[in-house]
Amino acid sequence: MTIKRRDFLKGSAALAGAGMLSGLSVPAWSASATRIKFDTYISETAGPSRLDSWFLDELEKRAGDAVKIRRFWAQSLNKVGEHLAAVRDATSEMSLISPGYYQAELPVTRGLDWYFRMQRADALQLVCRDLYQQFEPLRQEWEQRHRSKVMYWTNWYHAPLVTREPIRSLEDIKGKRIRGYGVATEVIERLGGTAVPMAAPEVYTALERGVLDGVYGFDFMTSIAYKLHEIAPYFTDLGDGPHAPAATIMSMSTWNELPDKVQGICNELVEEIYAGKYTEIYGATSREYVKTALKEGAKFSSLSDAEKAEAKGLIQPAQVEGWIERVAKPANIDGAKMQALVDAAIAKHDANGTLERPIELAAER
Repeated sequence: MTIKRRDFLKGSAALAGAGMLSGLSVPAWSASATRIKFDTYISETAGPSRLDSWFLDELEKRAGDAVKIRRFWAQSLNKVGEHLAAVRDATSEMSLISPGYYQAELPVTRGLDWYFRMQRADALQLVCRDLYQQFEPLRQEWEQRHRSKVMYWTNWYHAPLVTREPIRSLEDIKGKRIRGYGVATEVIERLGGTAVPMAAPEVYTALERGVLDGVYGFDFMTSIAYKLHEIAPYFTDLGDGPHAPAATIMSMSTWNELPDKVQGICNELVEEIYAGKYTEIYGATSREYVKTALKEGAKFSSLSDAEKAEAKGLIQPAQVEGWIERVAKPANIDGAKMQALVDAAIAKHDANGTLERPIELAAER
């Protein structure tokens, strides 16, 4: 039976009120255990949450009684935009950070946020890992300015253009009112659309009322979880590549206080994530969501290769050059050096990426 979004949200709210979704129940903890609060603005079913849940579950399992973790999903502890400060000040020990919500606070990290430069989301994760290791200002931004250790990089997979009407060419985008997020807003404008800033919970109703013609910068899995395809069933691959790097971080003070054994377990888990666990989890989740989307009437399409090339020409290298001039230079960041490292990492990893895009998964069914 298909569950409409309203019914889904009502049920979720009821469970949250009972403390079943928010992670508010308190386990019987050992007095000697390290207690960690994991605090995130997204739901437990969102794409990145699947990876975070695996890490947290495995950390508790492998550490035994040495670590106990409380999970606060869906803004049940801090609201959107508050999590970076919470971890920096150690009022929360761990969180998922989407840099698009912290553009002023994370100018170096913004140099990892772009479109039309690569194809594979699992490769993007490794590009971010390499840059964190290679580019000292990026580490300093997290570890010194925000007193947070990046445990591992993740991202929001892919974000096809989601619209009420089919998009057959770039011409069809012109004049459309499209919800944007972060640098995705610039993509919309350069492709001829009208970018409309809007909080995620408002998007479904805005589509339903015709306030929006479409949504961009809204990752595929979350689009399906939010039931956007009930109103906007057309998913178009623009050739723009993976979407929105993100990082799961821990307070530096918490990290430094962890026993050596627990730090070792964390490092082992991170290596497993980069060695293929991310791809395994996201691969299974994306297949699940594509299957649901097709069953419930979603339509997948792609721009032609010529149109993708035209779109790329409208976005790159202007988007990266804009970051260098408007963000990096005023902040005394060597933007050209960072982007040269990015180019080298893309050349190293993108061709080896295996995580399929939604359009590819849909074509297999």
